[in-house]
Amino acid sequence: MAARRRRPDQARTYVDGNTVRKTERHTYEEAPGRSVREQSRHSRRVMRNQAKARYVDGPYVFALTIAAVVTLFLCMNYLKLQSSISSRLRHIEELELKLEHLKSENDALETRIDTFLDLDYVFKVATEELGMVYANKDQILLYDKTESEYVRQYEDIPEH
Repeated sequence: MAARRRRPDQARTYVDGNTVRKTERHTYEEAPGRSVREQSRHSRRVMRNQAKARYVDGPYVFALTIAAVVTLFLCMNYLKLQSSISSRLRHIEELELKLEHLKSENDALETRIDTFLDLDYVFKVATEELGMVYANKDQILLYDKTESEYVRQYEDIPEH
């Protein structure tokens, strides 16, 4: 079989089968199922549709511009809110660190106050200057109250 040269007006298509690929060659005019007149009418219709697709009118441009502006506005608002949230979170972290520092400083001051409190000095002032004395065993009265678990301040104390 001699190799055929393809003419420029011929198109090459491939058909897959279950055994071997075969090529079918036909010209534009020889397209299956259509006459030359139908094909030219079809190609004019396709070209007209493509021209319509490329044509952009004023209302379309206006609507597209409005959509782009709204999208830009929403994006800018989103970025502004994101920045605001980030700065607030940083500020909260700074305040939490400051609170933690103040708490530790307060605990240190409380510990210093507790160490400066001299119980011997308090006892000396209470007994010598104020005339206070420890209670004797006969001055301490204990009683059981079985009605409830708490004591009312103005309730009568039972006598022994």
